[in-house]
Amino acid sequence: MSSQWNDAPGGFHPASAPDFLPRRELARLQLGRLQSVVERAHARVELFRRRMEERGLSPAGVRSLEDLGRLPFTVKTDLRDTYPFGLFASPMERIVRLHASSGTTGKPIVVAYTEADLRVWTSVMVRTFAACGLHRGDVIQNAYGYGLFTGGLGAHYGAEALGATVIPISGGNTERQLMVLQDFGATAICCTPSYMIHLVERAREAGISFERLKVGVFGAEPWTEEMRRHIEAAAGIRAHDVYGLSEIIGPGVGIECERRDGLHLFEDHFYPEIIDPETGEVLPDGAEGELVLTTLSKEAMPMIRYRTRDITSLIPEPCACGRTLRRIRRIGRRSDDMLIIRGVNVFPSQVEAALLAVEGTLPHYQIVLARVHGLDEMEVQVEVTPEVFSDVIGALEALRRRLEAAIDHVVGIRVKVTLVAPRTLARSEGKAKRVLDRRNV
Repeated sequence: MSSQWNDAPGGFHPASAPDFLPRRELARLQLGRLQSVVERAHARVELFRRRMEERGLSPAGVRSLEDLGRLPFTVKTDLRDTYPFGLFASPMERIVRLHASSGTTGKPIVVAYTEADLRVWTSVMVRTFAACGLHRGDVIQNAYGYGLFTGGLGAHYGAEALGATVIPISGGNTERQLMVLQDFGATAICCTPSYMIHLVERAREAGISFERLKVGVFGAEPWTEEMRRHIEAAAGIRAHDVYGLSEIIGPGVGIECERRDGLHLFEDHFYPEIIDPETGEVLPDGAEGELVLTTLSKEAMPMIRYRTRDITSLIPEPCACGRTLRRIRRIGRRSDDMLIIRGVNVFPSQVEAALLAVEGTLPHYQIVLARVHGLDEMEVQVEVTPEVFSDVIGALEALRRRLEAAIDHVVGIRVKVTLVAPRTLARSEGKAKRVLDRRNV
């Protein structure tokens, strides 16, 4: 069964990739893989089989791609409830790698890969880097963390299969990162966008320039267009958004091509739906909702209709790059990131967009939640540039009022803004932690 799923990265050329398949041919490929993966999950994953039977469904009922909408959803709690191996569809002797989440909200989620799964993962990461304009001869500094986190190894094997030179530096140790970036002549870097901002700041302080660096492949956390513009201006590079999640495969689910007008999903392996997060109803292309993904070729741990909680929409128009793969709009928020402040829904990405639209601030901020007299209140602590911080008090107060007004305009409520000196807020070498919740401390 697995042989039909094995992509071959060797000798890769973008024009020959599945990225350019005619839509009708792609749909036939998707349906065949969907039928196979549903049969596999039904036969080997007890939770999925039970949910199918509760709905009176069987694999034979999947006759078209539209039938996918009748199948049960999978959610993150399913992975925790069946921890560690309850959703595996392959015996342990066929499992060649395990990854896991950080487990910061309880039990970690565990994901598994067969040899065929790793070949698919490598192939989509090759296509990811190619879409960013990278190729054999590039030097890629991989500053995603290696280990149980999927980012490091996922990017590593894809970059090697592309034929690029890989610097497996992993995350952290900023001084060494900067030395290697400069001395090894990296032409591309992979890391979180918040860590790239930190690298740029430290490079400027040390008088280091990124002369050969041209591309950044940033992911693992939501980031805004305002942050992209800041990174590109500060580092002189082209910044691409990469999308992925461990439950599906890791990085390599979607990527911005050189047009950077939405993220192409590798639909031959990951079938997308957009649903109403409240009702579960499937929405048409163009409508905003929650992204749901089905793995079409995963052997070890198939995910059927996995609710990502990421809010986006499918772009119906074809991309000017010629790829036939559908795109999603950049993900700036998650349904489970929402904060409710005095009855108003607030997303951290909205606050970030408002802050970075005002000149004089740095892309370092923290949202502090507190409960005052029984009411939820929000404070936004914002770093300002050295020039502004050393200015007169009146100028700082004027900036603070402009920021409060900008946030009010975007989210619809007035919040307290506190201006802090440069380098006051903690820097992250991984995923940035933007919200500090003191309501139950």
